[in-house]
Amino acid sequence: MSVLIETSLGDIVIDLFVDKCPRTTNNFLQHCKNKYYNGCLFHNIHKDFIAQTGDPTGTGTGGRSVYEDRFFGDEIRADLKHDRVGTVGMASAGRDLNASQFYITLRDNLHYLDEKHTIFGEVAEGLETLTRINQTVVDEENRPQKLIHQIDIILLLLLFKLLLKSPSNYTINFSFID
Repeated sequence: MSVLIETSLGDIVIDLFVDKCPRTTNNFLQHCKNKYYNGCLFHNIHKDFIAQTGDPTGTGTGGRSVYEDRFFGDEIRADLKHDRVGTVGMASAGRDLNASQFYITLRDNLHYLDEKHTIFGEVAEGLETLTRINQTVVDEENRPQKLIHQIDIILLLLLFKLLLKSPSNYTINFSFID
């Protein structure tokens, strides 16, 4: 399953690890479906480290899970590593304190984050957008001087299923990148 995040700096496609992190991806997908993330800021950008978003208050202190409690438990897996740019993980408030905020890594080999945060996806397309986010001018608290919004998140698998049901109603343009 993949999602397309439309941002004010470009698009990002994320492949989700639904089989490896079912509760985390369910939380993320339910928030996407409910448009919870629409309008959220990338409120915290650490150059060559991470870009954080998913807090509807834009402060870095807000957000909740889709589950009964505000937070839900970690799904940390030893086989999922912060090996490359575009790793997507939960920005938790501590052990088993995941809500809605998540981050995307902005450089390779951030192994000191391994087994501390739930990794639930990776960027499949849009690395140029991550480069633009990484180049954003930030203040002393790592908040972007020019606001970067998530405009919309589109569930690509659901869109694909709709296309299969009524293919004559849609036009699809494919482009391949070498």
